[in-house]
Amino acid sequence: MIYHMVLFKVRPDVERATIDAVFRELAALEGRIPGLLSFAGGPYSSAEGLNRGYDWGFCMTFDSARSRDAYLPHPAHEVVKGHVLEILDGGLDGVVAFDFDVRRQSLSSTRGVPTSLGS
Repeated sequence: MIYHMVLFKVRPDVERATIDAVFRELAALEGRIPGLLSFAGGPYSSAEGLNRGYDWGFCMTFDSARSRDAYLPHPAHEVVKGHVLEILDGGLDGVVAFDFDVRRQSLSSTRGVPTSLGS
C-alpha cells in the first residue's frame, strides 16, 4: 500500500470557501481513480507548531505504486492539480509531496514502525 502525503502553503488571501472547494475536489477523486483507496485532509491542527508554514494537507492511500503512478497523469487529477496550484503560496514552492510503500518496510510491530526507527 502506498501512502501519498501532500502539504500545502495556502496564500493568505485565499478564502476558506475556496480552500474547502479544492479539498472537496480532491476527496471526489476517490472512486474516480482506480486503486485510490482513501482520502483524508484538512487544516493543520497541532499546538506543536512544527508545520513550517504548511497549513493544509492530505493523505491518500493507493493499493499499489502502479495505481499511484496512474493517478499522477490522470485527467481528473490534472484538473484538481490546476485548482490547487491557484491557491498555493509560491506555486510549486508551496507544496511538499511524500510517498512511502508500507509493504516494503521491515516492520518491528503491527503498528507500522520501521525497525530503523524503533528503539
